Amino acid sequence: MFNFKKDSDESRSAANKSSRGSSEIPKRASVSIGGKTMIGPTVIIDGNIISAEDLIIEGKVSGTVTGTDHEITIGQAGQLKADIQAKIVRIEGKVEGDICGGEKVIISKTGNVLGNIAAPRVTLEDGAKFKGSIEMDPDEQPTIKAVPKSKSDLFPESVANADKSNAS
Repeated sequence: MFNFKKDSDESRSAANKSSRGSSEIPKRASVSIGGKTMIGPTVIIDGNIISAEDLIIEGKVSGTVTGTDHEITIGQAGQLKADIQAKIVRIEGKVEGDICGGEKVIISKTGNVLGNIAAPRVTLEDGAKFKGSIEMDPDEQPTIKAVPKSKSDLFPESVANADKSNAS
């Protein structure tokens, strides 16, 4: 009358399929949520990050982080020894390096920054830790500083003057 055995077999095979499906999903250290990518607290990056979307960093980064037209957030667990360039920079963790915000830079009450800030608007929340200089000019957009390739890029005037003195 009732096919109990058949129903229980189907439910067991469905359970096996779902358990196999979940074990096949790879664990990821970064997650994308609504156009924002998160770098998890167990991730360590030594190098340059260039992001074409909003970025949340909870891990450790050494190098540079660039998201020129986007927001970069350093979460409470985030630890950076890096220069940061983005439209909006929000610091909730620890940063050692220079920060350049195209629109604004926000250091929250849990934020700790050792470096210089260049942005049209800067917010330091009560309790934020900051050591460095702030350059604010609302009319001027901060520019990305290119990495020098040669000595003449570093000291263009001294090289030009040396060339003139050698010519005489």
